[in-house]
Amino acid sequence: MPFLTLLAIAVALAMDAFAVALATGICLRQARASQTLRMALAFGVFQAAMPVAGWMLGLTVRDYIESFDHWAAFGLLALVGGKMIYEALKGEDTDDQCPPKDPTRGFQLIVLAVATSIDALAVGLSFAVLNEPIWFPALVIGVVCFAITALGVRIGCMAGHVSAVSRYAEIVGGVTLIGIGVKILLEHDALSAFLS
Repeated sequence: MPFLTLLAIAVALAMDAFAVALATGICLRQARASQTLRMALAFGVFQAAMPVAGWMLGLTVRDYIESFDHWAAFGLLALVGGKMIYEALKGEDTDDQCPPKDPTRGFQLIVLAVATSIDALAVGLSFAVLNEPIWFPALVIGVVCFAITALGVRIGCMAGHVSAVSRYAEIVGGVTLIGIGVKILLEHDALSAFLS
C-alpha cells in the first residue's frame, strides 16, 4: 500500500480521537502536559492495537472471501466512513457534555480509547482481506493518532467552544475512508461494469 494512502487512512481514523481530544481540551480549559500525554498515549496505543486485532481476525476468513475481498474492504471502509459522517451530522454541542471527572485518567480514559479505536478494527480486517501486511501500518496509525490527539487537546484548551471544528474533522475523515474504499474498487477493476 502506498505510504500516502496509509497516511490518509491513519489521519481519517484519528478524527474520532481528534474530536474527543478537542472536547476534552474544551472541558479542561488548561490541560497539563501529563494529561495531554496520557490521553495521546492511550489513544495511540489502542489505535495501533485494533488494526492488528482486526487483521488477525481477517486472516481466518480471508480464504473464504478471496473472490470478493475488494468489495469487503470497500464495504468496511464505507461503513466506518459513513458512521463517522452520520455521527458528526447528528452530534450535539460539547458545551454541556463535560464529564464530572478528569477524562484523561482511569477507567474513563480506557473507555474513550476503546470507543475511538473501534473503527480501526474494521480497517485491520480490510487489510487482511486485501492481503496487506499490518505491522508497519499499525505503527503509523498509532503514531498519527498520538500526534493528532495531543494536538486536539491543545487546540481545545486554546479555542474554547469549537464543536463545529470537531464535526468538520469527522466528516472529512469519513469522506476520506469512503474515497479510499472507492480507490480499492478502481484498482481491482471492480467498477468497470458500472462505468462502461
